[in-house]
Amino acid sequence: MIRVVLPAHLRTLARVAGEVAIAVDPPTTHRAVLDALEANYPMLRGTIRDHITQRRRPFVRFFACGRDLSHESPDTALPEAVSSGDEPLLIVGAMAGG
Repeated sequence: MIRVVLPAHLRTLARVAGEVAIAVDPPTTHRAVLDALEANYPMLRGTIRDHITQRRRPFVRFFACGRDLSHESPDTALPEAVSSGDEPLLIVGAMAGG
């Protein structure tokens, strides 16, 4: 099971209290995790990535194992600690403004 931590507004939308655990078939990639997340929580479709292009939304970031994975290819394998469920994949809403 992959552990995913969502930002507060997406937890509210998905009606979950904390992190979610989802089953993902190998290889464990950004794309596979987001596909499984959207299949389990259809209300999240279009909130993390664009409906058409499937690209990450501009103010959404991905972190795991102390690393920013936001600019990795959607088909790059996630760290082993995430694949094994030892570490969560963090989906974070970026801050902007001045």
